[in-house]
Amino acid sequence: MIDKNKIPVGIVGATGSVGQKFIELLQDHPWFQITALGASERSAGKLYKHAANWFQEAPIPTRIANMVVSECKPGLPCKLVFSGLDAAVAGPIEEAFAEAGYIVISNAKNHRMLDNVPLLVPDVNPDHLTLIDDQKSKGKIVTNPNCSTTGLVVALKPLQDAFGIDKVSVVTMQALSGAGYPGVSSLDVIDNMIPYIGGEEEKMQIETLKILGQKKGNKVDFADLTLSASCNRVPVMNGHMESVSVKLKSKVKKVDVLKAWQDYTSEPQKLDLPFAPKPPIYYFDDPRFPQPRLHRDLGKGMAVSIGRLRDCTVLDYKFTVLSHNTVRGAAGGAILNAELLVKKGYYED
Repeated sequence: MIDKNKIPVGIVGATGSVGQKFIELLQDHPWFQITALGASERSAGKLYKHAANWFQEAPIPTRIANMVVSECKPGLPCKLVFSGLDAAVAGPIEEAFAEAGYIVISNAKNHRMLDNVPLLVPDVNPDHLTLIDDQKSKGKIVTNPNCSTTGLVVALKPLQDAFGIDKVSVVTMQALSGAGYPGVSSLDVIDNMIPYIGGEEEKMQIETLKILGQKKGNKVDFADLTLSASCNRVPVMNGHMESVSVKLKSKVKKVDVLKAWQDYTSEPQKLDLPFAPKPPIYYFDDPRFPQPRLHRDLGKGMAVSIGRLRDCTVLDYKFTVLSHNTVRGAAGGAILNAELLVKKGYYED
């Protein structure tokens, strides 16, 4: 049953891992209702339940299961589209939708670094949304960053605002779900860790600078900091852990760092957006925390957890960050982007 009080939305790449997470998270959304599903030519024309290899914990919602899948082409009965497409195909498809007048909320990397495309984490850089004013197509494209970048920038933003950041070193321990489905071979990852994720370190190092940068006119001046990332895949299902060390631009006490995190709030919380975590950051005094199995679902998977703040003998301070990679770092982050866009008046019926 279509609810005429909700905004109709489509999902392209609907059969993949990110597309499935979009479906799961949007099922009971107070603003949005799924009215279209797009996938590859081999899935088009089939009922979703026959096209998708569903592997979420909850069963496929009945209404979604019986929807017919369309091709990923303009003509879907909506004006706002969430893209869970693989980067190998996302670029031209998302551009075609934008040219046809759709608002595209993308999880893919293809358009993230374009000057007029927001690389958006609403808790961190909500003002960057206005970059879309410089897009010339009938529609718009908004992107969210790589899943490992998201947790990092939420943790860094309060420190940047309060003290300035000079250098960052981050070592990630990233969950298997970040590799999509079927993901990493069991023979590779059981009793093992893999110290390489293709392109991940480069994405963290450049995306962070754009997100933490200052919007000047119709582009972003990248943040003036140096970041080094080392990325590893570990045998955890969900939840990216990061060991972070920072050198700040001013000398501060540990209590000041803690206060910056604990007091932090931003535009999504002020606007009371449905997917905005309250609070956006949890800090744990217990040195054993945060842990993926215990804390990844805080704030319905949208909060970022931090713990183990301590002195660093190389830089100033070091700490541990945890975020839910498929919720906060992918589909949930994109939904929060869409909420901010709607609230700021960029969506019209």
